[in-house]
Amino acid sequence: MVIKNIDTKTVVAKFAVNGYNVHPDAVRLIISSSFDVDVLVRETCAKCNGAFIVTPEEVSEVIKELQSRMRGEEINPVNIRRTAERREEIRVLKDVTGRSACRGTVEDFVAYFNSRFEKLSRILRNRVKAIPVASISKIKAETVEIIGFVNSVRELNENRAMIEVEDRTGRVRVYAEGKIKEQAMELFGDEVIGITGRIAGRSIIADRIVFPDIPLNGNGKVRRDFSIVFISDIHFGSNTFLHESWKKFVSWINCESGNRKLDEIAESVKYLFVAGDVVDGIGVYPNQEKELEIDDINAQYEFAAEQFDRIRKDLKIILSPGNHDAVRQAEPQPALPKEFSSLFSSNVIHVGNPSYIDVEGVKVLMYHGRSLDDIISRVSRLSYEKPHDAMVELLKRRHLAPLYGERSPIAPEKDDYLVVDDVPDIVHSGHVHTYGTGFYRGVFLVNSSTWQSQTEFQKKVNLNPMPGNVAIYQPGGNVYRLKFYS
Repeated sequence: MVIKNIDTKTVVAKFAVNGYNVHPDAVRLIISSSFDVDVLVRETCAKCNGAFIVTPEEVSEVIKELQSRMRGEEINPVNIRRTAERREEIRVLKDVTGRSACRGTVEDFVAYFNSRFEKLSRILRNRVKAIPVASISKIKAETVEIIGFVNSVRELNENRAMIEVEDRTGRVRVYAEGKIKEQAMELFGDEVIGITGRIAGRSIIADRIVFPDIPLNGNGKVRRDFSIVFISDIHFGSNTFLHESWKKFVSWINCESGNRKLDEIAESVKYLFVAGDVVDGIGVYPNQEKELEIDDINAQYEFAAEQFDRIRKDLKIILSPGNHDAVRQAEPQPALPKEFSSLFSSNVIHVGNPSYIDVEGVKVLMYHGRSLDDIISRVSRLSYEKPHDAMVELLKRRHLAPLYGERSPIAPEKDDYLVVDDVPDIVHSGHVHTYGTGFYRGVFLVNSSTWQSQTEFQKKVNLNPMPGNVAIYQPGGNVYRLKFYS
């Protein structure tokens, strides 16, 4: 048995750093366990998936899993921590690549929405003591709490809106007034929310709208000794691809900028994340062929591979596709097929969109960001000039594409890969060709610009890009913005 000199306050503090409160009985279980405290805290936080309060049941389950692991691996409790520390530098935690099984049948769609509802309602049940909608008329209480899909939202007048909410048992009208009405008018169809309110006949007067929202992420404060670079929307093959800006970027990341301070920043970079639209593609938008420098998809990827091959090989490159790449349009998208991925150097790791990656204990959620068009068009206070504000809305809703059937086509997988069920340290997106960074509840948000100047199509839809902007982030430390286009 491991002898530990640890008290209740220390355990509570360790959970608080990770953004969690913990039940007193759960603390007692941890203190009395033979396992390393840091291992128990880490494993329990990973299991909780967004719950604000860690329960003794969750701790018990983690202890049982560790005991089972011990028996299977024939190691002692002290060595579990050492084993955990011998991690691979990069681990892909979640990615649809090689796992897609949907055929687009009615059964697939039912399974998809059931998965979405189950995952999000599980998070909400830690905050809302919900009853089934069908039970509202049967209870005698004055107040009620429910969880359900937003079916529709309608503005009745300046001070009142009506939300139709449904779960598996039925539908109910929820009336929102005052500030609650302002929240209601920003709800999206098919997102899952909680409602607390007063019963009024067969309806509810809302007192509060509860989002699945992420808890405070304390891991973002843990400083690492390396930096990560984030880029996207390179569009190799377009006649508006910015060759000179890209060359300057490659020179910088290879520590050959000629500027000592900039080269020192480059030397700290260990990982490069690329969030899709690697090439411009073929036939993605009307008359695209008139704006192509390379009009063959194979040649586009050959050129892309050549360009990435110029980057120093000690750098790990994690690359995912976007809507311009040669994969299915519906999200989640698998990684580039072998005929294209095999063209790239061995330091390039291909993942799907979205993907959830652990780099030395830093969890990165990379999503191309196609749904940002839907979010920005539906919420009037949001804009393309500040894309990271729209990314906040995705985290509040714990879903990367909450609007079904809009501009972001979604494949009805039986497991909804677009639910943000595990809280990341970093969220990286692109797609909108503008730049923005920020923090939300301890999570670093970055939307990573483009390497393409304004196209004729973008002029027609009034999209003003911010090309050549690059974000460099040292986890727990500084954020740098470098501009390679002027």
